[in-house]
Amino acid sequence: MAGIGSIFGGGAKDRADENFPVRKTETEWKAQLSPEAYYVLREHGTERAGTSPLDHEKRKGVFVCAGCEKKLFASDTKFNSGTGWPSFFDPLPGAVATSDDTKFFMRRVEVHCADCGGHLGHVFEDGPKPTGLRYCMNGVSLKFTPDAGA
Repeated sequence: MAGIGSIFGGGAKDRADENFPVRKTETEWKAQLSPEAYYVLREHGTERAGTSPLDHEKRKGVFVCAGCEKKLFASDTKFNSGTGWPSFFDPLPGAVATSDDTKFFMRRVEVHCADCGGHLGHVFEDGPKPTGLRYCMNGVSLKFTPDAGA
């Protein structure tokens, strides 16, 4: 299994230095998002475990960014991690980017939307095959779009 560092090129970029394709003012984000989604996506918050209905979503479809609707994860990469948050073992190509998160006196790898920079969650190296990764996402940062007929 390749480690997070090798998959993401070692050191992560500082999001503040990046220009994302989707850019809005904080006023625009606050008008568009619920207070909970704004807290997670724009202020790097975390929703309480077990509160997202998306943790139990089992239909075929795609999970998109709640901020800009970029397609992030296919439903066939979702698994039950037992953590209380929707978890995936692989994002769609080019969907997410990462950065170092050193809050709380530990190093974690933050996952954010590659288009709007919204905070989605974190990635860990304790997921299932084939990647061995667990993208632990805040459900409020996602929306689910079911496949036709699902």
